[in-house]
Amino acid sequence: MIEKYRKFVIAPMMDWTDRHCRFFHRQLTRRALLYTEMVVADAVIQGARERLLGFDDTEHPVALQLGGSDPQKLAEAARIGEAFGYDEINLNVGCPSDRVQSGTFGACLMKAPVLVADCIAAMKVSVSIPVTVKCRIGVDEQDPEPALDALADGVFAAGADALWVHARKAWLEGLSPKENRDVPPLDYSRVYRLKARKQNKFIGINGGIQSLEEALDHIDHVDGAMLGRTAYHTPGILAGVDAAFYGDKPDALDFVALIDAMADYAAHHIERGGRLGHVTRHMVGVFHGLPGARRYRQILSTDATRPGAGPDVLKAAFAAVDFGRADAEAA
Repeated sequence: MIEKYRKFVIAPMMDWTDRHCRFFHRQLTRRALLYTEMVVADAVIQGARERLLGFDDTEHPVALQLGGSDPQKLAEAARIGEAFGYDEINLNVGCPSDRVQSGTFGACLMKAPVLVADCIAAMKVSVSIPVTVKCRIGVDEQDPEPALDALADGVFAAGADALWVHARKAWLEGLSPKENRDVPPLDYSRVYRLKARKQNKFIGINGGIQSLEEALDHIDHVDGAMLGRTAYHTPGILAGVDAAFYGDKPDALDFVALIDAMADYAAHHIERGGRLGHVTRHMVGVFHGLPGARRYRQILSTDATRPGAGPDVLKAAFAAVDFGRADAEAA
């Protein structure tokens, strides 16, 4: 059951959590629930589905995040996602970008809780896998107390299986999408109050979580923690997820096996017409804090992006990391 994997989730991030990123993250944690980037329902229905939705079987459990506000289109896109093999469908009610505002979806749907509930109801009857929602605590001048309650009440009444809350407001006017990730103050207590009110429903928290320790602290108040930029920029921390959140026996990360797996994956991607940089751009931060990490990053940022670059570039970058020195310093 996918529910047991929701305790720790890697957030959907536009332009970041593509299939190559997810494959890489899966090498670091076997159990965390992974998310796609947001894919607009119209694109799923009309676009190149394999390019938009294709993924490697090793990515399971993996959720497809959809954007849209038309219940019937979302229902059709959800059916397509289920047929592709996704384990969960998630509706984005939190993205503040100009593109989603012009399409009347994302964070602006916080102002239309009835419509959101209609979307969830339509998707629930169209698929047999879980349907979930990711939202903000409010937008613009909304009071987060009634705004979040109205959204939560509506989607759970419509059958939503879980609600993930980014514990910030979104300001649709006056702040850029980047600023919306940092400037509005975090209000974790608002999400905690929602969980206290919805004790029998899954409530997960997102926003500004900087470490696994912080995520575990949140689990004392809510059902799951979702990390985004921290997981992306310092992916090495993901090697501790399975032990910390799922009770697995702690294992030292086998960096040699990791690089071998990613080199093989990159080779197959290149054989299909891809480029090494499509894969390695997600791996730049994996050795954060280790001696030689700077040289590793330099090689991936230059040599791996050149036309014709192959998996040998990744292995050369890995060779720059001095694990012996790291062990000596730790001792």
